[in-house]
Amino acid sequence: MTDAAGPLLYHCTSARSFRPLWALEELQVPYRLHMLPFPPRFAAREYLEVNPLGTIPFLVDGDVRMTESAAICQWLCARHAPTPLQLEPHEPGYGAFLQWLHFGEATLTFPQTLVLRYGRFEPPERQLPQVAQDYARWFLARLRGVEAALQHTPWLAGGRFTVADVSVGYALMLAELVGLAPQFPPAVAAYWQRLQARPGYQRALAAQDAAARAQGIDPTPATGA
Repeated sequence: MTDAAGPLLYHCTSARSFRPLWALEELQVPYRLHMLPFPPRFAAREYLEVNPLGTIPFLVDGDVRMTESAAICQWLCARHAPTPLQLEPHEPGYGAFLQWLHFGEATLTFPQTLVLRYGRFEPPERQLPQVAQDYARWFLARLRGVEAALQHTPWLAGGRFTVADVSVGYALMLAELVGLAPQFPPAVAAYWQRLQARPGYQRALAAQDAAARAQGIDPTPATGA
C-alpha cells in the first residue's frame, strides 16, 4: 500500500539522500521530506528506531523500506513508470544506464567519503591528510570514464537525461562541496553545469533548504562546507 501523500524520505542536506530527493523532483510526484541533523546516528539518536543503521537516505514507500540511494532512484522510476528518467531493458543503452546508475555511488562517491572522513570529520589528532589526498586523486582519476562517455552526447545513457545522471551528478555535487570541482576535465565540467541548470535540481535544492528551516534543522550541507 502506498501513502496518498507519497513516499517519506529521511534526508540530510546535500548528503547521499539528495539523489532520491532530486529524482522525486524530476518525477514531480508527491513526497514527504523529513530532515535530520548530520550525522543522524549521533545527532538524532531516536532515528535509530527508524533505521537501525543510522544512515541516510531512508525511504518509506508503503511497505517498502530502502537505504541505498541509487537503488531508491531505480525503485522510484519503476513505481512511476513509464518515465523517461529510466531506460527499459529493450532500449539501446540499458546496460549503460545500469552501469552509470551504480557507478555514481560505488565508484565516484565512495572515495569521497574517505576524503571527508580523514580530511574533515575526524578530530584533528585522527585526521590523515595523505589518505584524503590519495582518495581525492583516486576519485579524479575515475572521472576519466565519465569524460570519455560525454565526448559525443550530453547525457550518459540512451541519449537523454535519466536517474543515471542523477546518480553521477550527485557525486559531482559532492566533489564541488569538498573543493574538487576545479579539477574536473572539460566535458565533465560542462556536464555538471547542465545538471545544475535543470529545474528538477533547482527544486531539490530549494526543497531541502525550505524543509530544513521549517523543521529547525541547520541547512548547512552535510559535508560541513
